[in-house]
Amino acid sequence: MPAGRKRTGFAAAMGAWSARHRKTAVFGWLLFVVLAAYLGGAAGSHKVTDAESMPGQVAQAARILDQAGLKPPAGETVLVQSATLTADDPAFRAKVGQVVAAVTAAGRTTDLRSPYDTRAISADRHSALVQFTVVGDSDQATANVTAPLDAVAAVQRGDRSFTVAEFGDASSNKWFADQFRNDFASAEWTAVPLALGILLIAFGAVVAAVLPVGLALTAFVAAGGLVALSSSFLHTSDDAGSVMLLVGLAVGVDYCLFYLRREREERAAGRSAADALAVAAATSGRAVLVSGVTVVVAMAGMFLTGIADFQAMSYATIVVVVTAVLGSLTVLPALLSMLGDRVEKGRVPLLRHLKAKDPSGGSRIWNAVLTPVLRFPLVATVLAGGLLLALAAPLVTMHTANLTFQQMLPKGNALVRTSQQIEAAFPGSPSPATVVVKATDLSSPAMTQALADFRTRALATGRMHGPIEITRYAAQNVATIDVPLNGSGNDAASTAALQTLRHDVVPNTLLKVPGTQAPVTGQTAGSYDFNQQMTGSMLPVFAFVVVFAFLLMLASFRSLGIAITAVLLNLLSVGTAYGVLTLVFQHGVGAWLLGTAGVGAVESWVPLFLFVILFGLSMDYHVFVVSRIKEAHDRGLPTRAAVSHGIRSTAGVVSSAAIIMVAVFAVFGTLSMQSMKQMGVGLAVAVLVDATVIRGVLLPSVMSLLGERNWYLPRWLSWLPDLSHTEPAPPLPAAVAENAVVEDAAVPDTAVHGPRHRRVTV
Repeated sequence: MPAGRKRTGFAAAMGAWSARHRKTAVFGWLLFVVLAAYLGGAAGSHKVTDAESMPGQVAQAARILDQAGLKPPAGETVLVQSATLTADDPAFRAKVGQVVAAVTAAGRTTDLRSPYDTRAISADRHSALVQFTVVGDSDQATANVTAPLDAVAAVQRGDRSFTVAEFGDASSNKWFADQFRNDFASAEWTAVPLALGILLIAFGAVVAAVLPVGLALTAFVAAGGLVALSSSFLHTSDDAGSVMLLVGLAVGVDYCLFYLRREREERAAGRSAADALAVAAATSGRAVLVSGVTVVVAMAGMFLTGIADFQAMSYATIVVVVTAVLGSLTVLPALLSMLGDRVEKGRVPLLRHLKAKDPSGGSRIWNAVLTPVLRFPLVATVLAGGLLLALAAPLVTMHTANLTFQQMLPKGNALVRTSQQIEAAFPGSPSPATVVVKATDLSSPAMTQALADFRTRALATGRMHGPIEITRYAAQNVATIDVPLNGSGNDAASTAALQTLRHDVVPNTLLKVPGTQAPVTGQTAGSYDFNQQMTGSMLPVFAFVVVFAFLLMLASFRSLGIAITAVLLNLLSVGTAYGVLTLVFQHGVGAWLLGTAGVGAVESWVPLFLFVILFGLSMDYHVFVVSRIKEAHDRGLPTRAAVSHGIRSTAGVVSSAAIIMVAVFAVFGTLSMQSMKQMGVGLAVAVLVDATVIRGVLLPSVMSLLGERNWYLPRWLSWLPDLSHTEPAPPLPAAVAENAVVEDAAVPDTAVHGPRHRRVTV
């Protein structure tokens, strides 16, 4: 580009426009948020269906039932158990009769069966099962099950000599729905005040603390409306809303924090309000834009899984990140322009003295860490890299699985206890496999014979047991066959039984009738199919995210070294998170600190989810820090001095941003469900490691070792689009430039040029 000519970046242009049109930007943002929320609420949310949410034969079975207008019945079971009496004793019979009468009186049930009719009596005859179906589809049954649950609880309260407890599909769904809602509310009400408190300490002023949280919350509200509005063509889910809050609050606060801290720093350096805002827009604004695009690209990788729940989470996250970036580039500069130095209003005097500052600027703690790192970069690289590799080592033993609800729920939960009691009295899978049969003519002699052969062959395998129940829907030519499998439902025995059912029993009986479909569904089948889909999609997703993140960093910084370093450091932080997850949640090391226990596996969707989220979020810090380093280098500082200046000048904001992210993610680690704990802890650990060991030790030490090679771009890559910032930045303040010269002179630059000392004139 010719000398004297400058190209204004998109972020700088947006910031300049917003500063000139402050009212338009602010009221336009508020109108956008209100309209998005209103229209989204009016349209309502369309949730992912069963046929979309699961892959393989499970999805095929759901489609057959949907097309036939059939909904799987919500079966419920009431355990009646006595330590002293058997099912033959009159008192036991009377208790069973009392349960039957109570459930009947509660209403909203059908197909109620006594154990004396179904022979659902345990081998020792001390336990019996009263079975019934809750009326309505899945959502209706979840609401309708309250009445029979209350009736059964009343029977239990009336006589403690018997165990009377209910368990089933509807009651489980109700517990999960209630718990999810309570956990979500708890996370929301805990995370927001936490973020506000941390920002208050970071800025020491109420207005400056409220601004990032306000921006993040309005971005979340607007994104929620947009997701609901578009859910008619891309269905959403409850998990998507939770993830949207988690990521939206984290990135929304971070983006605003980066922008606001840079603007305050430039004002403190003596620049005018307009110049400070322009510098913040051109530097931190660009970092926000690059970071946001990286998160969007990373999250887009989840579409490759082919699983609707992941696609819903991916879409929701993309929308909230784009909304947060839009707010940071438009309404934030307008608000800062309006407020000026009044952004420091509401200062808390005591908080100003809590920050430990070095006389040369920056945190004393980070200066103490960075000085030896830059003096002995090779030692720092080996020690820090070795520590993270050691933490990541347990990932080689990682075992993933679709956790059963017994593993998912807290220890001592009433549902888990009842399920375990039923399983102990009636060994075998608590949730049978279901074969959904779609025939040309269900009543034909060939199909009648095939159903009889199916029952005989299934029992003959020794991997399945009775009772095998067949339910016919003659009008739709559909039948469902419930087949109890050996094992617990999520172990090797159950998987082996499922494979035998799918690849031996079904093909050699039902599928011999032309035109018949017979997919196998159920808990075991769902877990198996989901894991197979996840395993098959891991490599494409990983490759997509890594390659696009690499290309984006390459174009943004015009440097092969920085792009490679960014990818490798991010992979290391993700690996560390995987290792800690495996150690805590699979092997149980330190799990008691989180109020849980090792469950022998990591939830199957968590590793992939963590990878795409962390690869995106890690770029927040990387882009922000490296942008500051490159900015200093472009102004004339040698690499090592630029690294020193970049790390020291960003240490405070990175620390504050990391503390907020870790706090928000840690809130999810305190929730009830195991999957939420794993997600929260994994994210918190990775961000903590990323903002401390990686950004504070590994990044400066590796960049110091590379020296001028950090900025190398091969000629054959010169065709790449130039996304780097070319707006000439103001010169460094004299004190900073002088400190950088001294620092550079004190540390030999041996990485490229051998042992010599360098000075720079700014």
